Amino acid sequence: MSAPAVIGRQPVLVTGGAGFIGSNIAHRLASEGHDVLIYDALSRPGVERNLHWLQSCHPRRISFVRGDVRDEDGLASVARQASAVFHMAAQVAVTTSMVEPREDFDINVRGTLHLLDALRLSGRRVPLIFASTNKVYGDLADVEFRLEDDAYRPVDRQIRAHGISEARPLDFHTPYGCSKGAADQYVLDYARSFDLPTAVIRMSCIYGERQMGTEDQGWVAHFLIRALEGEPITLYGDGHQVRDILDVRDAVGAYMAAWRQIDTVAGRAFNLGGGPQNAVSLRQIVAEIGDLTGREPDIRFNDWRAGDQRYFVADTRMIRSTLALGQPRGWRDGVASLAQWLMDERGLSLASSAPKRRVPA
Repeated sequence: MSAPAVIGRQPVLVTGGAGFIGSNIAHRLASEGHDVLIYDALSRPGVERNLHWLQSCHPRRISFVRGDVRDEDGLASVARQASAVFHMAAQVAVTTSMVEPREDFDINVRGTLHLLDALRLSGRRVPLIFASTNKVYGDLADVEFRLEDDAYRPVDRQIRAHGISEARPLDFHTPYGCSKGAADQYVLDYARSFDLPTAVIRMSCIYGERQMGTEDQGWVAHFLIRALEGEPITLYGDGHQVRDILDVRDAVGAYMAAWRQIDTVAGRAFNLGGGPQNAVSLRQIVAEIGDLTGREPDIRFNDWRAGDQRYFVADTRMIRSTLALGQPRGWRDGVASLAQWLMDERGLSLASSAPKRRVPA
């Protein structure tokens, strides 16, 4: 499916712009007066709501082309119009990659290469910021942990104090880790080999408004939705695994800063997450949800999933110093804000949540 040329001015292109982070980036761009072109296959349930919201908020700033990043001609057509690109379109779930590894490769690697080469062949130095993942560092099985207060904590003092830095060797696990890692490296190499102003942001767990959380991806929103609807929450593994969760508003701020300072960050990769101050285990999130709703969620357990990290906290010192970012929002405030948005969005109330149940040991 070839995408038509839909607007005359050169917009900022957001691939996957109807998705969770993409729609928040598009909203910020349009709010700041930029024309935005969203290229999205609308393949994920619920993202149409994000698109309609964007179009209603910014009817003169938002343009939309329905297209798939695997469509080389269609993607090249919109890339030729772009003044800058935020490449957020992806196959986003480890579980899906285990079932459909070829599709995962085609979307995440081939689609990214289509986009990079379209920019290369345009003859223009168009900035591109790529959404990568902490999964490029593998399962971190060599890092020693101890269990403290329902959470795995590193024994190593440096990692405990600051998290996992960009100096950590890459170690792709699962087809998803391989595809995102390969795309990550292509983006960096196109800066090196072809002088394209590209940069990579390796994200930890992002949460916030417009997140249509599912069991496979977007777990903070998923936990909240399940609890608010009175449905059980399944924890894969023991629930002590730790992530540094980051409110999407802070993540968008980092993406915008990277674009504004593209000459400084071109050819570089940065870790982005909530940092040690926002490091929280799945069990601790569940307990917080219980406090927010006044009812402890019904928790069930299942086997560990492939490539799952017992602990990942991003060392954010490099991205924060390079881009002069402020301190991120505290996770409790952010989760409470997301809970309120989900209730408003879904017409839910605290009274609709389930009776009290204890979290099993």
